[in-house]
Amino acid sequence: MSLDVGPTMVSDSLTAALRLTLVPGIGPLIRRNLVEKFGTPQAVFSAAASDLRMVHRVGPKLCRAICTAEKEIDVQAEIELCWREQVQIVTDQDENYPRLLKDLPDAPGVLFVRGLLQPMDALAIAIVGSRHATHYGIALTEQLAGGLARAGFTIISGLARGIDAAAHRGALNADGRTIAVLASGVLNIYPPEHQELAKQIIGRGALISESPPMFEPLRGMFPQRNRIISGLSVGTLVVEASTRSGALITARHALEQGRDVFAVPGPVTSRMSHGCHRLIRDGAKLVETVDDILEELGPLVEAIPFPNNGRELHHPAELTLNDLERQVLAAMSNVPTTVDNVIVTSGLAASQVLAILSVLEMRRLIRRLSANSVVRL
Repeated sequence: MSLDVGPTMVSDSLTAALRLTLVPGIGPLIRRNLVEKFGTPQAVFSAAASDLRMVHRVGPKLCRAICTAEKEIDVQAEIELCWREQVQIVTDQDENYPRLLKDLPDAPGVLFVRGLLQPMDALAIAIVGSRHATHYGIALTEQLAGGLARAGFTIISGLARGIDAAAHRGALNADGRTIAVLASGVLNIYPPEHQELAKQIIGRGALISESPPMFEPLRGMFPQRNRIISGLSVGTLVVEASTRSGALITARHALEQGRDVFAVPGPVTSRMSHGCHRLIRDGAKLVETVDDILEELGPLVEAIPFPNNGRELHHPAELTLNDLERQVLAAMSNVPTTVDNVIVTSGLAASQVLAILSVLEMRRLIRRLSANSVVRL
């Protein structure tokens, strides 16, 4: 729901999508099953009880809740609250629904957003870790988050104490974008001492949640929201984590979603390092600097606007290129072309182009098909 649309002008489709989200007992997987069966949230509420019962995991109790939802759930009150408090309601059918979340099997059907989501947020790194962070962990998190933000990444975290808060602050201090994914509603900030930090995040990014705006921070919602943190990101970085840390749940979600996982090593005597060391033993990329992350990331699912100019970004490694290297890369496409054509299109000297092509190949942005043929990856 755009902020320029009043609460009485909300479409029937958005109202139905929101009502389906508010039905007790309907989580993301059951919601997906229902929408796949009937086509739209509106059709779910028009379905006969006998047809609802045929959907996997819809029992008698949930069936009754769906059939009585129009009478029992005050959707209009939630819409009016969102209107008053400038909370956007973003459904999975909206253009500004995050692209990286769309393909997840348990993607939220509705997101509540305070702040603004932007296309460049598709280039995001999640940074998570212990709530009981050490001075080492906090300092390194702020440094890495700041470096990634300056490179053009949006920093995703969970607004928790410790590493999460340091990640948000690092991005803010670098004048970068950051998004906080809450287990509570976006009007019910938890922990409460992060009210001011939340306001700063809204000004430079967004707070988002799949829960209604005033939802309480229930314990079971924290592991569930972790899939959104990793799902919004091209990779997840764990800075400090014990062997039972919730950050490891986020890392597991990232692996299941096909995203990269990174971990920062720490002192072997610190229990806050044990979770990170386990991740590294299991194949996570060891991170000491921002370059370690940039070198590992693969191509983006879809090209996004390049930070601070009108070009499109296809691969995170492009962030490390200088102007001449970008000029040569822009002269190529995913269709094979000759080196001679790249020289003419780029307008640079042949010697410059040949040297730059070697750099681009080393950074896995192009591939040589023959002595005089190249293609952009």
